[in-house]
Amino acid sequence: MTFVELLKVVLIGVVEGITEWLPISSTGHMILLNEWIKLQVSEAFWAFFLVAIQLGAIFAVIVLFWTRLFPFDFRKKSSFIKKDIMVLWGKIFVATLPAAVAGILFDDWLDAHLYGATTVSVALIAYGIWFIYLERDHERTFPVQNVSEITWRMAVFIGLFQVLALIPGTSRSGSTIIGGMLAGASRPAAAEFTFYLAIPVMAGASLLKLLKFGFVFTGTELAILLLGMTTAFVVSIASIRLLLNYVRNRDFKAFGFYRIALGACVLAYFYFA
Repeated sequence: MTFVELLKVVLIGVVEGITEWLPISSTGHMILLNEWIKLQVSEAFWAFFLVAIQLGAIFAVIVLFWTRLFPFDFRKKSSFIKKDIMVLWGKIFVATLPAAVAGILFDDWLDAHLYGATTVSVALIAYGIWFIYLERDHERTFPVQNVSEITWRMAVFIGLFQVLALIPGTSRSGSTIIGGMLAGASRPAAAEFTFYLAIPVMAGASLLKLLKFGFVFTGTELAILLLGMTTAFVVSIASIRLLLNYVRNRDFKAFGFYRIALGACVLAYFYFA
């Protein structure tokens, strides 16, 4: 593998680490990036890599939120299970089911029909407009301020919105944040719950792609996978912290305008260039 190819992998990892957590579509950005910077790999490996690189981003969530997500405290001789965290995982599981079922049923169809620049561009613009509309009243209050206050019904509602993220360009974080805010969760609470949802969703999606690709990798493919995941992990640490700090005092309008501008530029490039 040449030095140029290594730089491409690092760039893809940086894009993944930034866009996975911001509501601007990581998969959409990487599909578009591949239009201009093509990684010299097989189509089968690229389809797998596009999803598996997200595992690096997952580890960032686990590292940053370990104390809020690990449900056991073995220092206690009795009652070492943290019930509040177990309840949280139950809500994460419930919210994951709709996208998991839809992903298993329609994964092949989505790969064949929707993974392209046009779909990404339209989704970027459509959800950008939705974000701006949703944030038209910046000063409105939300009844749910913390993740612990998210109810089971809200979790199901957010999970249904996560199904929309199966369309490239939608953004998993974007769709679940919108769902969370519509359900009454504050921006920080919706964003944090979105981070937690990423763990089972991305792990399941990566496993599904691995089963389709197979367990045999070349040395080059393994190097690409490890480098991309490591880069995505490091960048994700910074991205998650940035988003949480940003939404404490600001709304999502800026991301809406960014999505619209990017989607328009991509459409112009592919249809008028």
